[in-house]
Amino acid sequence: MSTAEDRLVATVERLRDELGRARADADARALVELAKGVLVERLRVGPTAAARELDTIAAQAGMSVTELAADIVNHSAYDEVAELPRHESVGLGDESRPVVQRLRTAESGVLAADDVQAVAEAMLEHALTPLGATAVAVWAVGADSSLSLSGAAGFAHQEIDRWRYVPPAVATAASAALDERNTLWFSGDDLAAVPSIGAEQFRDGTRAALPAMVGGRVMGVLEICWPTAIPPQPRRIVRQLDALGELCGHAMHALPIATPLPADADLARLAELADALVDPALVLVPRRDEDGVLVDFDVHHANPAAAGGIAGATLMECYPQATGLVDTIAHVHATGDPLRADRLAVEPFSDVAGVGASRVGDAVLLTWRPSDGSARWAELLRQTQRLSQVGGFEEDTLSGEITWTSELFTLCGRTQADGPIPLAELSGHAHPEDTAAVSRFVRTLLHHRRPASTTLRVRRPDGGYRHSRVVAEPVLDTDAGLVAVRGAWQEISAQYWTEVALAATRDQLASTEQESAERNRLARQLQQAIMPPTHDPLELPDLHIGVRYRPAEKDHLVGGDWYDALVLPSGQVMVSVGDIAGHGIEAATGMVVLRNALRGLAVTGAPPAQLLGWLNNVACSLSGGIHATALVGLYDPATRVLRWARAGHLPPVIATEGRASTLPLIKGLMFGVHSDATYEEGMVRLREHDMLIFYTDGLIERREVSIDESMDHLRGIVGAESDDLDRCLDRLLAEGDGDTDDDACIVGIQLR
Repeated sequence: MSTAEDRLVATVERLRDELGRARADADARALVELAKGVLVERLRVGPTAAARELDTIAAQAGMSVTELAADIVNHSAYDEVAELPRHESVGLGDESRPVVQRLRTAESGVLAADDVQAVAEAMLEHALTPLGATAVAVWAVGADSSLSLSGAAGFAHQEIDRWRYVPPAVATAASAALDERNTLWFSGDDLAAVPSIGAEQFRDGTRAALPAMVGGRVMGVLEICWPTAIPPQPRRIVRQLDALGELCGHAMHALPIATPLPADADLARLAELADALVDPALVLVPRRDEDGVLVDFDVHHANPAAAGGIAGATLMECYPQATGLVDTIAHVHATGDPLRADRLAVEPFSDVAGVGASRVGDAVLLTWRPSDGSARWAELLRQTQRLSQVGGFEEDTLSGEITWTSELFTLCGRTQADGPIPLAELSGHAHPEDTAAVSRFVRTLLHHRRPASTTLRVRRPDGGYRHSRVVAEPVLDTDAGLVAVRGAWQEISAQYWTEVALAATRDQLASTEQESAERNRLARQLQQAIMPPTHDPLELPDLHIGVRYRPAEKDHLVGGDWYDALVLPSGQVMVSVGDIAGHGIEAATGMVVLRNALRGLAVTGAPPAQLLGWLNNVACSLSGGIHATALVGLYDPATRVLRWARAGHLPPVIATEGRASTLPLIKGLMFGVHSDATYEEGMVRLREHDMLIFYTDGLIERREVSIDESMDHLRGIVGAESDDLDRCLDRLLAEGDGDTDDDACIVGIQLR
């Protein structure tokens, strides 16, 4: 009996091998036919001549006809496969064929396929088996982001039947790749946390999920399974998978796609799907009253991860405190719009790591992911890394495995397919000027086994550079041996350019400050040359004249205050003070111009009002114009009469018999407002021991005190010291109310 069974098994195996060879021959013939079509078009010959030419070229090149056909088709194509190395081989024994030949053979099988199931079988046989993969699933994407299993090979029939349809709110490996629109790899704990077809069969393996796209449109998802864990794949393997994804996308665009579960789908099948999920899941069916109004949902099925003993109860009975939950599920049931949220504002779904609900037929599949706190902390960490532009990495120096966070891939402008950058190759991705610093950084970590940090400009795929700061530390075993390196990158381009701008601004400010300091120094020297702080008193037979000058303490506040006391050729005495608006070299030069102009005009013998009119014209005619105030007095010793005029300046203070007062405020416009201004003239007859004080506003101006209060203080000092001019001037300079650090000038005269 056993002999008959053995013969039957051998016969089945032989027939299976023959069927496989027949399929391979058919796919190879399809590839040869493609190549013949290319030769017909290029050589302008018939099919028979093209076949003979194909045989002749293959014999001359020492290649098989199939291999030559793959080369010809590859040269004529402009797709992902055409960009792969022509003669690179991956596989062992009979499967060790050039990559391009294998993929073109798979493409021929795909083109000859009548449905997506045949596409999956062709890709597994010709392209994936040589890579060590043993199963493949092809998912079609619905308009609501649901997934339908359109083709699968290498999985148990029960698994294929269970996973025919995945609602949009269910998190699987394929749905994750669909959301990311990128190739995702799952192994170890990541694989166990994401349910998918063949989860038990490939629980110790590796799974890759990649979008099948055509012209940027996602047609589906290609899911590939390896029975054992594999290391991160090199770029050449990733490119082969990308080519398969493109090939699969074109096939799904051209072939009919299996429809998802019908509206009256079997609830038992949906329950089987719920049982395959890792997360808690409930299959809910609507409960209606006598009028057909939806009032609640019955729990038709609860998977093992959900709370036990709730099947057969209603949703409100299971969660009486979740008053808004029925309304939320009713909305999903009524509209068909899937629900996917981090959490719901109802108990017990307010403290979960994610919740989803989707309509399947007349039922609703409700799933949620319990939170142990780690998911929330992980999400908080991801948000923190994103906001602070920080990414982490770990490089295992024993296995060579490198792990980057998604944020680090984004910072470096790389994709998962590009893979991370090993520390040993970091110099090759940095700006040439940063190579030495990067080499020291790597040497400190790997050889000296000490923490290190550096800044570098890392080259991105678009050719640009981003400024980054890298901080890392070695991980040592008990024998101080290096086992790994962990660290973090931070994007500092914005900070770098801000520092560059600040440095340029500082340099410019330093240059400006140096120039300003030089100008202020010149202004002070000019001012001191014209008006030294001390001045010998001017003595006349019956008149004593004293001056005091206090320059600004800070160079940048050097102003244009001036004073003068001069005996004219007529015997009269001219006394004047003035103040140029502004500070610095411009104010100092303006002061020199007006002071010297007044001296020259005074010798004409003109009265004070006329002198101010001429001086105003001088101010208006200067380049750029200047604004100033002035007070000019002419004292005639013969008559003891002082005639005076003001141009916007405060009037003099007179002290008589121990009492001080301010002379009347006559009209007079400041210099520089408009030319040809006229000025009034005042007159006062001085008596013996009378004292007259001329001053600038730097003596009395205070920031928080009114001008009237300052004038009262000034008059108080003058009245108290009216018997001694020098003592009065010294006290005024010492106790003056001015606190603006402005120049201050005082000119006093006293009759003997």
